[in-house]
Amino acid sequence: MEKEGKIQSVDIVSVTKSLFVGSSPKLKPDSVYNYTVKGDVITYLDLNEKPVQITKEELLRDFLDNNIEKREYLLGTDKAGRDILSRLLFGTRISLSIGFISVLISILVGVTLGALSGFFGGTTDKLIMWLMTVVWSIPSIMLVIAISLALQSRGVWVAFVAVGLTMWVEVARVVRGQILSLKEKLYVEAAKALGVGDLRIIFVHILPNIVGPLIVIATANFASAILIEAGLSFLGLGVQPPMPSWGMMVNEGYGSMLAKDSGYLVVLPSLCICILVLAFNMFGNGLRDAYDPQSSVKW
Repeated sequence: MEKEGKIQSVDIVSVTKSLFVGSSPKLKPDSVYNYTVKGDVITYLDLNEKPVQITKEELLRDFLDNNIEKREYLLGTDKAGRDILSRLLFGTRISLSIGFISVLISILVGVTLGALSGFFGGTTDKLIMWLMTVVWSIPSIMLVIAISLALQSRGVWVAFVAVGLTMWVEVARVVRGQILSLKEKLYVEAAKALGVGDLRIIFVHILPNIVGPLIVIATANFASAILIEAGLSFLGLGVQPPMPSWGMMVNEGYGSMLAKDSGYLVVLPSLCICILVLAFNMFGNGLRDAYDPQSSVKW
């Protein structure tokens, strides 16, 4: 047994069997041990102070059967002995949660600002377009880092908010362009003539007609959110230990690259990121073709 860098020996009898506690004259007078060894036979006192005999071979077999546990891991373990497959599966939940909540935040912010900009125009349009241009000019990863530092916190919920607040510009631009073309339709003019309020026209009459483009861009943002979260976790600004994240696993694997046969610690989470992002990109392309048959690929 290793303790504080020193190797200590422990009697296998005391580890495997439950011995009588206290001094007893039944085996040896004035002995601190409640067992004796004669050749291959070991005699010990059980909890009821009853002498029991067992051979060394039987004792060793008992020790191996009841005290040694063997485990096999399909994808191996990391440097801390944690199961790679379990951490990858748990990291999938983190990535999907980041993508879903971040896309939800970006849609709420982007649809609101894009709708106000496209419908009202004028000064409102100029202010919102200026804000979109400023946010668009800042690299996403830098903006996420700035938001994380501004919130003075790190963790999964900060990653949710930070990633969501960096992707609303694309949604707002799409919504603005769609509303600019739809607000001149006859049904919008009819709603205005009937005295329907502007906000009701926007959110009840116009937005349901642009659900298709919104779904497509939300799917694309889902893949982008997964990549941004992986980059944040790699830098230590996203999900914090001990909660597993693919980006953090890549970072941990990168720190172990000098160790022998440790390349899989980087390859496996990186491969998961690539597969998930590719899957959502292909899903987005399929949705785009479904909502716009003219842009579908013809074989």
